[in-house]
Amino acid sequence: MVPTDPATGDEAAPATEPHPAPAAQRAAGRRLLRAAARRTRASMGLLALCTLLRVLATLATPVMLGRAVDAVHTGDPPAAPLTWLAVVLTVAALADAGEDLAGAYCGSHITAWLRHRLVGRVLELGVPGRRRFPTGDVLARLTESASGPAAFPVQLVAAAATLATTAGAVVALALIDWTLALAFALGVPPAVVALRVFVARASAPFADYQRHQAAVATRLLDAHQGIRTIRAAGTAAREADRILRPLPALREAGRRTWAVQGRVSWRLSLLAPLLQVVVVAVAGLRLGTGDITPGQLVAAASYTAMAVGAAALFDTFVALLNCEIGAGRVQEVLDTAPAVAPPARPVALPDGPGRLDMRDVTVRIGDRTILDRLDLTVPAGTGVAVVGASGTGKSVLVSLVGRLLDPQEGRVELDGVPVTAVAPPELRRAVAYAFERPALLGATVHDLIAYARPEATRAEVRRAARTAAADEFVRALPDGYDTPLHRAPLSGGELQRLGLARAALTDARVLVLDDATSSLDTATELRVTQALRRMLARRTSLVVARRPATAARADLVAWLDGGRIRALAPHAELWPDPEYRAVFAAPGSGA
Repeated sequence: MVPTDPATGDEAAPATEPHPAPAAQRAAGRRLLRAAARRTRASMGLLALCTLLRVLATLATPVMLGRAVDAVHTGDPPAAPLTWLAVVLTVAALADAGEDLAGAYCGSHITAWLRHRLVGRVLELGVPGRRRFPTGDVLARLTESASGPAAFPVQLVAAAATLATTAGAVVALALIDWTLALAFALGVPPAVVALRVFVARASAPFADYQRHQAAVATRLLDAHQGIRTIRAAGTAAREADRILRPLPALREAGRRTWAVQGRVSWRLSLLAPLLQVVVVAVAGLRLGTGDITPGQLVAAASYTAMAVGAAALFDTFVALLNCEIGAGRVQEVLDTAPAVAPPARPVALPDGPGRLDMRDVTVRIGDRTILDRLDLTVPAGTGVAVVGASGTGKSVLVSLVGRLLDPQEGRVELDGVPVTAVAPPELRRAVAYAFERPALLGATVHDLIAYARPEATRAEVRRAARTAAADEFVRALPDGYDTPLHRAPLSGGELQRLGLARAALTDARVLVLDDATSSLDTATELRVTQALRRMLARRTSLVVARRPATAARADLVAWLDGGRIRALAPHAELWPDPEYRAVFAAPGSGA
């Protein structure tokens, strides 16, 4: 199945933008993570303080333990060293609990902030954004990609703590005996090289894995939206194959990820115990020569175990790399400029009756030219039916009026003012839409109708519903207008009438009905149209029409053909033309 754009009715083309290079994606991710860190300074400061206390307590533990051993060895009272050891261990435990609390707060705050920004930008991108970032892809970025960076504060501080612990342990080894620090230092260069190789080689498969996961989610959501068609056509097996088609690429990306991790992991796994054996062996030799005490040997063994704990940095590097890639996928959306941007210096609309002018309008979607230097003038207060064969761009044309889309070339004017110069809120009040498949937005039926005017009273909502011939069936629902939408069994025609009521509630000077009566039977459409006539009489209206009767009720018909207006005339004048009549006879003529 091919998903269609709910705002334009056109097929939603898959993203054609090239995927960003892993290095660029990681750089974008780091930029976003730095911004997230700045927003959580206080909690990250608390996290860093708790971590510092834990590191200091951890480094002090071998010293206290060594003193206790030496006290027992020399026959001195061990009470004082043991007391200090208990204090240090208590501080370490409390600091560890504080780390968990501060890390959880930081992570949840960052996740909420990223998701809020991502949702806001997706809504700003509008219809063109849906073509570049399909629903499943956005969902994957909103859930997995945006939640991954939650681990960033903890992992970053953990990496710093590990490095500080390792550095402190090496300094302590040097203070005990310089040969111990030298023995440990021999293993540092190969460990650094292994980590650098991992970061260089793992970025691409990590990014590919998240991208292929998003591809599966996108296909699944597309199929879920068309589940009735799939069941009716008996194509469930074929759809399952289509949904799971990215799995081989997903598996290959996972295999490459694990292969890179495995190659580095076994090297570090061998290096860590080898270093520990070497350092302890050197310490044993120094004990034999009398250069260190038994307590210092115990402390040296403990510090060596701490120092080789730096091998755990590998897991931290894996987590941080995932954070960077996830944040980079979020930043990719945030960096995308909306195709329909608000004007820098808005111009107010005059108190006009709703005259529409389109001049040399050209719209391209991908490689396809939908509208080609189109000219159209709609006199104020005129009802125009937009007619054309399937795929001629009827929905695209009416989308230009309210700036659901912007043309690549040409001008669209409302009462002499370019719509691109009008502030979006003012334009939304001036142009109202009703679509073929209205979105179920809001908690109740009342909320759905009053979505664009939440301050509307119940009387105003009922009046709009009566205009759309919807009041009768709404009052028959279990709780009338207060019926929750998930408990309202609505047919396609009833849902369209609620969409018409939502449009009728606005006081817009231009009303656009984009196939908004296609699910109504002829009798109901006639009743709804008669009810709307009073409202349309004082407004300019554009109606995407698929039935001859709908076109006949309009003042004028704009016949769209080949990306241009072939004729602008009353339906009765066009009807004798066999090519015009063929438009209504063609399958899917209303699409």
